[in-house]
Amino acid sequence: MTRKTGAIAALKKLETDREKLNQRQRELETKAATELGRVLLGTGVESFGAKHLKQIGLALGKMGEEQALEQLGISNHLATK
Repeated sequence: MTRKTGAIAALKKLETDREKLNQRQRELETKAATELGRVLLGTGVESFGAKHLKQIGLALGKMGEEQALEQLGISNHLATK
């Protein structure tokens, strides 16, 4: 096999590997969404509109866990229960 053919084969393998990784990412994202949904069900946020829930999630994510708990007036002791 020449070097050029080897590079072509390597690129094809890379493309195949990338697609497998993309598929695995989609599967994990679906599982993560299910896990998050289970955590949130019964908390009352299921009554929020999807748009607003996403905005709240983005804002909380930007703050980070500690700052979000502080801003919401939730102590770490209560949050772990």
